[in-house]
Amino acid sequence: MLPHAALVTVLSAALGAYALSEGGCVSFDASSSGFPLVGVTIITSEDDFPGVHRAVADFMMDVASVTGTAPVAYNITDMETLPTTALIVGSVNSSVITQLANASSVDVTSLVGQWEKFASGAVPNALSGLENAYVIAGSDKRGTIYGLYELSEQIGVSPWYWWADVPIAQHSEVYLLPCAQGPPTVKYRGIFLNDERPALQNWAAEKFTNGTLSTLLHSPFNHLFYEKLFELILRMKANHLWPAMWGSAFCVDDGLNQATADYYGVVMGTSHQEPMMRSTPNEWNLFGNGTWDYSTNADNIYPYLYEGTARAAPYESIFSMGMRGAGDLPLSDETNIELLTQIVADERQILSDVFNTSDVTTIPQIWTLFQEVQGYYEQGMQVPDDITLLWSDDNWGNVRRFPMPNERNRTGGAGVYYHVDFVGDPRDYKWIESSQISKIYEQMSIAVDYEATRVWMLNVGDLKPYERSTEFFLTLGWNASRWTPDNLDTFVTTWAQREFHVERQEAETITEIVANYTKFSARRRPELVNGTTYSLINYREAESMLAEWDMLRSVSTSIYDGLAPEVQPAYFQLVHHGVLAGANLGEMYIMAGLNQLRASQARLSTNDLADKVQELFEVDYDLEDEYHTILDGKWNHMMDQTHVGYYYWQQPITNTMPAVNRVQSRKQALAGVMRIIPEGTAGAWPGDNPYQCDRGYDCGDPTMSIDRYSPISDRYVDVASGGPASFSWNVSSNATWVSISTEGGDISPDNNEARVYLSVNDWSAIEAYTAAQLTFIATSEGVDPLAVNLTFIAYNPGVPADGFAGFVEGGGVVSIEAPHTARNTPVEDITWKEIPQYGRTFSGMTPWPRTDLNFTAGSGPSLEYDFYTFSNTTSMNVTVFLTPIWNTQGPNNPVSYGLQLDDGDIDIVKYVPYAEKSGGRPTAWEGVDGFVANSIISGISSFEAGSPGVHTLKLWMTQPTVVVQKIVIDLGGQLPSYLGPPESVYVEA
Repeated sequence: MLPHAALVTVLSAALGAYALSEGGCVSFDASSSGFPLVGVTIITSEDDFPGVHRAVADFMMDVASVTGTAPVAYNITDMETLPTTALIVGSVNSSVITQLANASSVDVTSLVGQWEKFASGAVPNALSGLENAYVIAGSDKRGTIYGLYELSEQIGVSPWYWWADVPIAQHSEVYLLPCAQGPPTVKYRGIFLNDERPALQNWAAEKFTNGTLSTLLHSPFNHLFYEKLFELILRMKANHLWPAMWGSAFCVDDGLNQATADYYGVVMGTSHQEPMMRSTPNEWNLFGNGTWDYSTNADNIYPYLYEGTARAAPYESIFSMGMRGAGDLPLSDETNIELLTQIVADERQILSDVFNTSDVTTIPQIWTLFQEVQGYYEQGMQVPDDITLLWSDDNWGNVRRFPMPNERNRTGGAGVYYHVDFVGDPRDYKWIESSQISKIYEQMSIAVDYEATRVWMLNVGDLKPYERSTEFFLTLGWNASRWTPDNLDTFVTTWAQREFHVERQEAETITEIVANYTKFSARRRPELVNGTTYSLINYREAESMLAEWDMLRSVSTSIYDGLAPEVQPAYFQLVHHGVLAGANLGEMYIMAGLNQLRASQARLSTNDLADKVQELFEVDYDLEDEYHTILDGKWNHMMDQTHVGYYYWQQPITNTMPAVNRVQSRKQALAGVMRIIPEGTAGAWPGDNPYQCDRGYDCGDPTMSIDRYSPISDRYVDVASGGPASFSWNVSSNATWVSISTEGGDISPDNNEARVYLSVNDWSAIEAYTAAQLTFIATSEGVDPLAVNLTFIAYNPGVPADGFAGFVEGGGVVSIEAPHTARNTPVEDITWKEIPQYGRTFSGMTPWPRTDLNFTAGSGPSLEYDFYTFSNTTSMNVTVFLTPIWNTQGPNNPVSYGLQLDDGDIDIVKYVPYAEKSGGRPTAWEGVDGFVANSIISGISSFEAGSPGVHTLKLWMTQPTVVVQKIVIDLGGQLPSYLGPPESVYVEA
């Protein structure tokens, strides 16, 4: 253990320190008996890694920034006498740590041979004359670097102090406590800069090049840019990078790039389409001869790959093996497996020749099973056992497969390539954050449980605005055991305290803000939203979405306004911009949809909505400009990404406002001055309208209904203007049980809409179906009074049986959020577990812990839902809304669950279709209405309804990795909507 006695103890919590790691290494209280940091002398050894000395310099600046006092540092060989107090930093093989070990001051046996592990603590009388020392020792260079940066974070320096302008905390006194971490859960944890045009490239060109781009490719990504990035990576305890590649070539753009990475201690790699450390296709276009086709041009491609390998050999690298076709496309269909097998064999020979060894198994290599390459593997292609199999998600955050038990004993292990940004079908998503931390956790914790922990790579696009998702991904990879569904929310809470220097209560509010705005954006990525995504007429879905965005915007603005000025730029970048921009875009599309609807209803307010859409479209640019101008333009261009007006999967060349309609404001509608629009219909009265009835004319007066157990307890009618004429209106009812929110008013071009809410004031007066007639009358100068009769039907089915507790049918539907169970029954210590703030509506339920166990129907863990029906129907159609998933247990074991109504037969639902072609995607995945675009996949079951009354729906686990979000039982009343009906009324026993 390092060291004897004091160093091995790690306290459970730091006093006043907010760090996303385990914490407990720092106190700001003199009574803590910690080692005083202010004014300390730092001792290193000259023979340590250069990256360690560089990190020591960072640490010195961090201490100065926090305390106002800069420490001094010496190599131990340069010191004639030792101070009485010092902070000693070194890797286990450095001379200073060796000297301590030889003096029996520390015991480094627990560090020797470990990967990226560190331990630190106070050591009295460490060396002759050195009475008090605090030792930071690392098992290797990055272990030592992480030990330093861990203390930096805990004294008050966020990893994002430069990249997101997080203010550095100020403390006059700092005391160091024992600390130990590592080795990491995942060996190589990295990020991939990708799809970096236009934002990151434009920004980097302005900030790092002084107008001089790289000679060959005109790239801005030079070593000055990468220095900032490498420091950030190491501060987050990551160690790996796939560099920017679109229009760039890491090793060509700046001759110092490779050496800089090695100096910092970052392991370099290249993406799945760039074999053997060459930035392909850019380098091939510069230096290659002939076509990028190994079947016909191996004589030229082989030396090209050899040169890239030799160029990288002096540095720490992970080599991408295999090959894809030109332009990140598949190889030819005819010879894929045979050709790719030969390519890998040749690449292995190159490694052997370059490294002058017959054993290449110690050279890190990956084979990324991306898209069709996974198909090759599933068709039988094999690579040497020491090559890491890097499984991929589907580019939308759903991992296509994890290693099965018989694949987990490979010496090269497995990993995951994951996306929070993507360019490709069904639509690019690369503007604002639209990935949920809960979803990342759910997917990557499976990777941990199924031993895909050799390499994790996250495609972060431009890096900003994915700061929080990036850090969570890397933090989970550092120590996955720290996070569980029960404490997942504390990640954002602690992160908020660290970044914004707020108290716990405010941090928890920020946690809710983050959870909700990423939920709203993940429901359907902003690039896929349109004016009819959310129903404009059913379940008040669009209105609820507007209200939710508006509330979120209001709360976030309140937080922003209450922050100190020096904190506001960080909050704007990390939270507030995403909220404002997402809310604005969502409102703009819904207003555009309502504009189209109201035009068909001949409503004068059509024009108001057209104006509103125009206003919101301009606000979209205002928010972009605000991002670009904060801090004197530090982040200019970082929001250049276009995102409005997609015509196909690729980003639009410019933002284009959603189409809007206008009505002639000076022309009166043919049907008269007044328009009556009942909730739940696109129709409008009087006059003809295609939505009133099938014929579209002579449809009769409108009818609307209300159910006693509807989760929406009232209904509304819009009274609207049909043109320039002003009018007075009133409404009356022939039934006293109808409550009317307002019984009249005046409508004019300047006040052209009124909304009347209808409800039942006495349900005891309602027996079964009871109808009332309401009459709306408009009077306007120069025309006869205009009347519209509305039949308002109230349905009271009675009350559930005595003693019943559960959900009650309303409007012909029972809708239940998955966590709201009556019973959750475990089997063999496996139970259904809630993942909070997960999915489209509330949260998700998944079997936990993850194992390889499969259960026959009716034998596994189960969820039960009690509900009560009134409808006398012959069948129930049950839709289970589930997280999009792939058949992660392999092609011969389709993912499934069992569903049982009462004591009937269990329906085994295999809800994930297979692709027609190995490595391809199912048809149901595809397109702007596929399950990946909708962020949901549905399992459908049909049961005989039985008698009205008490029922129980039981959902059985048959396989792990299933995540259930919502259940909808349709008894004939379900209406079209994006999110499904709102949750039904729950009654207590």
